Amino acid sequence: MSPRRTANAPGKNIVVLAGESSNDRRILASFIKATRPDLASAVVLAEITDPVRLRKKSGTELIASASTLVKKARGKAKLKNGRLVGIAVHEDMDACPGPAYDRARKAVSSALSKASGGTCESVYALAAAETEAWLLLFPAAFSLHNPSWSFPVAWKGKDTGRRQTPKEDLEVVLKNPRYRESDGPEIASKALTHGLLAEPDGSNRSYSDFIADLSGWPVLGR
Repeated sequence: MSPRRTANAPGKNIVVLAGESSNDRRILASFIKATRPDLASAVVLAEITDPVRLRKKSGTELIASASTLVKKARGKAKLKNGRLVGIAVHEDMDACPGPAYDRARKAVSSALSKASGGTCESVYALAAAETEAWLLLFPAAFSLHNPSWSFPVAWKGKDTGRRQTPKEDLEVVLKNPRYRESDGPEIASKALTHGLLAEPDGSNRSYSDFIADLSGWPVLGR
């Protein structure tokens, strides 16, 4: 990802975010900004709004879907008068890490890499079991978003990937007002602003996998 600009080349480098919902894409943006501030400062983050459904596909169907997604990402970059340098794709696993997670992550990551044809980077954020499980790694951010919320002490420092229904669990314990999916991006943003994303409280293999993959992206301009 070291573009050489020509006289007629687009002037902006674009990283496109794709996912199941706008909430997930916005959360992904915060994680990218925290993990790769060097990258985030050098690119424009853009979204494509088509729902992502890759993890249950295989073979030619997966290849075709990944190719379509990358083409749409290139189209979004072109629309913004830029060049696509990366695509980050989110999906919920809806299950804890295990053999099915490993298979899906490997297959989709490979399909995205092949679809990009070496012209841009790609990363697959397969959240186990849901994006909320990643948010649980940053308990202090919940009260920063809503001071009336009290994050359960017993939840801290745990493997959040083992929690099968993190969203529903949050809805039960965080009330007045009750936790909603739309709170997720604001919680992630608060964690980013206060520097909390650098130090997760607990573990989640799917989150660690995503961060490791993203950390391996080359630095623009080198």
